[in-house]
Amino acid sequence: MIFRRKPKPVATDPFQPVTPRVPRPRDPVAVAPPRENPEKMRLRAERRLKFTAACFVFGFAVVGLKMGAISASEAREPRTGGLAGAGIVSARADITDREGRVLATNVTATALYAQPHLMVDPVAAAEGLARIFPDMKVDTWTRRFTSGSKFYWLKGNISPEQQQAVHDLGEPGLLFGQREMRVYPNGPLASHVLGGARYGAQDVRAAEIKGVAGVEAVFNDYLSDPAREGAPLRLSVDLSVQTAVERVLASGMGLMNAKGAAAILMDAKTGEIVSLASLPDFDPNDRPAPATEGDPGDSPLFNRAVQGVYELGSTFKIFAAAQSLELGLTNAGTMIDTQGPMRQGRHRIRDFHDYGPRLSVTDVIVKSSNVGTARMALDIGAARQKAFLESLGFFAPTPVELTEAPGARPIVPTRWPEISTMTISYGHGLSASPLHLATAYASLLNGGTRVTPTLLARDDAVEPGARVVSPRVSAEARHMLRQVVTRGTASLMEVEGYQVGGKTGTADKPSPTGGYYDDKTITTFAGIFPAQDPEYVIVVSLDEPSIFAAGEERRTAGWTAVPVASEIVRRVAPLLGLRPDFDPRADSFGAYLTQAAASR
Repeated sequence: MIFRRKPKPVATDPFQPVTPRVPRPRDPVAVAPPRENPEKMRLRAERRLKFTAACFVFGFAVVGLKMGAISASEAREPRTGGLAGAGIVSARADITDREGRVLATNVTATALYAQPHLMVDPVAAAEGLARIFPDMKVDTWTRRFTSGSKFYWLKGNISPEQQQAVHDLGEPGLLFGQREMRVYPNGPLASHVLGGARYGAQDVRAAEIKGVAGVEAVFNDYLSDPAREGAPLRLSVDLSVQTAVERVLASGMGLMNAKGAAAILMDAKTGEIVSLASLPDFDPNDRPAPATEGDPGDSPLFNRAVQGVYELGSTFKIFAAAQSLELGLTNAGTMIDTQGPMRQGRHRIRDFHDYGPRLSVTDVIVKSSNVGTARMALDIGAARQKAFLESLGFFAPTPVELTEAPGARPIVPTRWPEISTMTISYGHGLSASPLHLATAYASLLNGGTRVTPTLLARDDAVEPGARVVSPRVSAEARHMLRQVVTRGTASLMEVEGYQVGGKTGTADKPSPTGGYYDDKTITTFAGIFPAQDPEYVIVVSLDEPSIFAAGEERRTAGWTAVPVASEIVRRVAPLLGLRPDFDPRADSFGAYLTQAAASR
């Protein structure tokens, strides 16, 4: 039962009006705003829609105009924001010959790698890879794929056919990465000049390319410099001339049964090397590993033209004759005692043939008399002989831009007694490379100024180097070498239409156990063409040549190196832009002397 309290009575004044009591609300009560005019709402919505539509129209117009401008403009590389004006370039610049033909470039390659933790069937993957790549062993890669490792390099570069075959295996743990690789489109051509490259730091989608030998190594930073914007490195080598030289040299090496061969073609005035070949050679696309045993000279990586340091035989005789003329000790017609043999202690010096008791200086060179050359050298003296040979570059490595060059230091005697003075005058007792010889011939016969060998193309005129002999002596030396071809030991060097001068050299090959072999020689021809005004120097060297000719076995330069050099000149002279000259007056000695007098 509920009891309720009665309210207390309120006293009222009968004469006052009663005001009703309004209860105080506990919560605020929202007051509705007045309703907006529907017409105004419609107008505002229309304005918003029109503004939005205008924005879309403007945006599409800008995009359309930009696309139209791009399609109408010339295609060019995009620009990076980080380096103003720098284009997006390859990681390594191209190498070209003097005419701009590509010798080395980059192409996109595919790398293959594995992530074993993603593999569905590691054993099947190893078996499939072994079918595609025979050098990969199933057992080896099965063990690796199941070892718990998460990453393996498989192949740095694979062909499109191999990539498709791997893709067809359907294994998700076998993955591909795109990156650049260095390629040499001409294969073994000029391989000893280019050298080769390899990968440095590498990732699955990028790899650093580094030079390992030749100009690739010497100019590694230059080729990889992004500031050059991919501008190619232009060499002095001429691709067409290099091809002709290598083909003739390879044929001559086979015909002469030689163990190896080298050839150099150099601009006589600038020192630019137009062709440099060494056989056997290699393919820089698949550069072999360096030899770890045996004779390093037997390796195809060995550059005989630069690294091969040999006694160069009678090619040195022109240096003794030229120095004798320069010092005023003789002239071209001075008679020299050639009565032999000469005795110096226990040593005896004799000529290959008996040339009689006396020969002129010119005939000493033409007949290649050891005795006559040695007598001129004794008159010159050891000190002056050393200084002259040093001025021609025979006491230091050649400064050519190859990694192999600094190690090819000529072998000179520590002491220089009279016997060394005599033997060195005809090319025995001092060993140098064919490139040393080419440089010395260019310096002596180009008018008498020193040249520096280079593999870089030169567009600007080259300042003459230090003078080694006078223009008159240089001209007389050229005349002597021309007569060696016309009536001396290099008669097979005559090339119709091109006046060639040069000297042969045959040196017994030294034995590793001491002394010299009886039946092994190094034969060399060093020459110039055209002889009346040399533009090019050529040096050809054969290692252990032997050919059966004229009824007997021949190992001398006149029968081996000279025919090869002759064919090279016959092939390359037209490629070099030299017009044949059939004017018999070009051989006159008077023309030489007139030219020499005019150049003083």
